[in-house]
Order: sequence, then C-alpha cells, then structure tokens
Amino acid sequence: MTTYEGGCHCGRVRFRVEADLARVTECNCSMCTMKGFLHVIVPPAQFQLLSGEDALTVYEFNTRTAKHKFCRHCGIHPFYLPRSDPDKIDVNVRCLDGVDPARLAPLPFDGRHWEEAIAQNRPWDPDPGIPIRRRRDD
Repeated sequence: MTTYEGGCHCGRVRFRVEADLARVTECNCSMCTMKGFLHVIVPPAQFQLLSGEDALTVYEFNTRTAKHKFCRHCGIHPFYLPRSDPDKIDVNVRCLDGVDPARLAPLPFDGRHWEEAIAQNRPWDPDPGIPIRRRRDD
C-alpha cells in the first residue's frame, strides 16, 4: 500500500488515501464513462479528507445509494460513496497527485449491465480468483 494525496482541479478539496493501484478498475456505465472515473475503492480508515468538505456537493440517481461527490466550484469528482460498496470510499485515480493513469492497466467492470456484473465480477476486491494485471510497462 502506498499513501497518495489528491484533490479537485481548483484545489479546494484535498484528501489523503492509502491504496494499492494494482486493482484500479474502469467501469463502462454511463456515469463513469462520461466522468472518465478510474476507481480505487478503500475502507474509510484509509481515506482522510484534508480540506474542502464545505466545497463538496452530492449527485444521486437511480437507487440513490451512490453519493457522487463533486466540487461545487470546479465540478471535479475526486471521490464518492459507491453503490457497490456504500461503506467504503471510491477514489478517482485521475485525481491523485503524481499518478500517470496511462501507466496503469485498469481492470474492466461492465457497469452497463450492473446487476449481472456485480453478481459475477468485483475486480476491485482482493480475490485470489481474479488475476491482477500490472502496469502497462511491466
């Protein structure tokens, strides 16, 4: 596990997260595709909001389980509470300082068929039955 810091575009929202980027996931649902979100899901104990709680606003849709948090000033979605794991924090890897997403090999998740996919494939869970793909240059 590595500790990263990150935030939104305007800098009002800042956070620290302890995460393993070997299980970064890319979902093809309409929301994640439009936002370009690359997921790393962590327990709350591995996430700390450093600043900007007052700058965050929330968007909910469909089941209203997911809490899509974004900066009300710049519109960037640095993290949210995911429908798949509402007791965890889903961090947008693209918002981590010093991380080049082009060097990662995200694991796919078929969010277009969410109900079927979640029952069969949770690539972000550390399950030995799901192989971990390494960075693209490994």
